[in-house]
Amino acid sequence: MAEVKLSSKHLNSLKKFIEDALTERLQELQEGIKRTQERITLFENKYQMQTQEFLRRFENNELQHTLDFDEWMGEAWMLEALLQDKEEIEEIEFVD
Repeated sequence: MAEVKLSSKHLNSLKKFIEDALTERLQELQEGIKRTQERITLFENKYQMQTQEFLRRFENNELQHTLDFDEWMGEAWMLEALLQDKEEIEEIEFVD
């Protein structure tokens, strides 16, 4: 686990600033996750296939490349990245 130490004449203000920035970023990520999941659901409904099955079939060249499939793949990758970022922020804790 990495640890970062900061010093400031106004330690409480700095801590609040960082906490507020992390909270704002977490909210942005949650909104992005929700929008991405909604777009993925549209693809799943349109093609009657769960994303995991789509990814497996796409990677095994069982499906032709289409613009929709490229977008679906991109949304799946985006969701993975957003969830990873969210997890990393949620693991941050302040130590004294």
